[in-house]
Amino acid sequence: MSAVEILEGQAKVLDLLLLGMAMSAVLVGCLVPNRWLPPLPNDKLLHFASFAVLAGLALRVAQGRTEAVLWLLGLLIAGWLIECLQGAFVADRRFCWRDMAANASGIAFTACAAQLYASFS
Repeated sequence: MSAVEILEGQAKVLDLLLLGMAMSAVLVGCLVPNRWLPPLPNDKLLHFASFAVLAGLALRVAQGRTEAVLWLLGLLIAGWLIECLQGAFVADRRFCWRDMAANASGIAFTACAAQLYASFS
């Protein structure tokens, strides 16, 4: 095994670790009661940005187009599940379609930006 292969393997592990940590942070942030959080500047912008970052990390982990699409669909489903869990288990939070739209927009933005980057490089 060459040094390049070892470094690529280590980078993949680091990407997976970062993705897992970011997913955990988003999950915790979305499932704690609102009263535990500081005043937020714009909830929808936070949803957009967090899912855009998650999508970027997922695309770094994905190997090939099919796996990338599956990762992005998985993030969309995860966002839906988080919204469902908010409505079911968090007293002062509820399912919000606008949050889902912001999540989907963040994922779509990153997917489009990655596609544009790939087509120009």
